[in-house]
Amino acid sequence: MALHVVSARTDPALLTLPWSRALAEWDDWYVIPLPLGLSRHVVRVVQVNKQFLAVKETEESIALREYHLLRDLQRVGLPTVAPRGVVTGRANIDGDPLPAALLTEHLHYSLPYRTVFEHGLRADQVDALVDALVVLLVRLHLSGFYWGDVSLSNVLFRRSAGGFAAFLVDAETGELHSRVSDTRREHDLTVARENIFAELLDLQASGATDAEIDGFAVVDRLVERYHALWSELTEAEEFGTDEWYRVEQRISRLNDLGFDVDELDIHTDADRVRIQPKVVEAGHHRRELRELTGLNVEDAQARKLLNDLAAFTAANDLGDQDPGVVARRWLTTVYSPIVDLLPEDLRAKLAPAEYFHEVMEHRWLLSERAGDEVDIFDAAADYIAEVLPQRPSDAPSGLR
Repeated sequence: MALHVVSARTDPALLTLPWSRALAEWDDWYVIPLPLGLSRHVVRVVQVNKQFLAVKETEESIALREYHLLRDLQRVGLPTVAPRGVVTGRANIDGDPLPAALLTEHLHYSLPYRTVFEHGLRADQVDALVDALVVLLVRLHLSGFYWGDVSLSNVLFRRSAGGFAAFLVDAETGELHSRVSDTRREHDLTVARENIFAELLDLQASGATDAEIDGFAVVDRLVERYHALWSELTEAEEFGTDEWYRVEQRISRLNDLGFDVDELDIHTDADRVRIQPKVVEAGHHRRELRELTGLNVEDAQARKLLNDLAAFTAANDLGDQDPGVVARRWLTTVYSPIVDLLPEDLRAKLAPAEYFHEVMEHRWLLSERAGDEVDIFDAAADYIAEVLPQRPSDAPSGLR
């Protein structure tokens, strides 16, 4: 049986992996010991040159279908792991067939939910985890993706300005359509309730967390937050012709949620106006920050950085200058020098934008204690010396 590799970006080093052995038998020479979510399949993380890849054994038709589905989701800018290839035609040394393997890029600075809890997630932070999953599910539904198996295990989480951003990992049961019916959206919510409730029970039973978590309250919040966000993003709003300001209010609310309105349907009839968002696109703050500075970060991180940029603008009386010029000055005199303070051996611990956010939070704590504003460079030095060494890493280790 001939080995066959379908790959979006072929690396010859892929062919050196021991494809003639079952994935469960791969030894430490190939496997990187990274935390993984629960899966019905055998999954391992391997290093190919400088890239970390997750390898999942499954049936050939399922692997190829998921690979192409993930590629489609990536093309429309949805937060998923990046598909890198499918290996088929595998056989052991006796000629017996082995399962196909789906390869996806390991998402840098991301963690499965169990590791997030093991790193000390408090009960009052669970809501942020739920909100990240809600935003992911709404974005998928808006793009016509029916998930079919919503769970914490099928998601990776990245820290984002004290909260989280969620990324789809497992699309095996998913389907991509022009739109997702209300019935299917509700089915995804039902599955989410059942899976997440069970996962939280298992988490506590296993002793992976000391936090007291009310599973019923968590899944109720998920459904409530989903319906609220879906309503804000999609429902029509009606008002009088003397209330046109409500159009800007609606757009402003969506911007605050991190969404841009790409298309708005407006109907006027007599003395009434009816508006309905037709196309909304996530990433409002990250796009604004990227246009000003070139930084590419999570949306919540971008919002925090934009707030710091606004404070810098006001403190230096630069409001009458070109925003792009001011942003570049902030980047070169504040953001980049703070990031450059990170010692080389600690740089893999967390994403630069998350580190900057944590420095800002640390500065606020130090200023509150001192009763006066602490310089951000002094706050960064104290954070690096006192906080960062004890902070769990969000990045893979074990580079060879």
